[in-house]
Amino acid sequence: MPWNKHDYPPSMKNLEPRVREKAVDIANALLRDGYEEGRSIAIATSQAEEWNVNHPAEQDEKQ
Repeated sequence: MPWNKHDYPPSMKNLEPRVREKAVDIANALLRDGYEEGRSIAIATSQAEEWNVNHPAEQDEKQ
């Protein structure tokens, strides 16, 4: 089931909107690659949080 910024897994509800959007993108890509839903969510959440640390929001605002 593909997700979007209005319909996402309950486990992502407490993520910052920017991080949640990235996690949804990653999770959808993992689903397309054949990963199971639960595994996709876990990996995507972890990767999105890491991405947020490496790409602070301030950099996005400057571009």
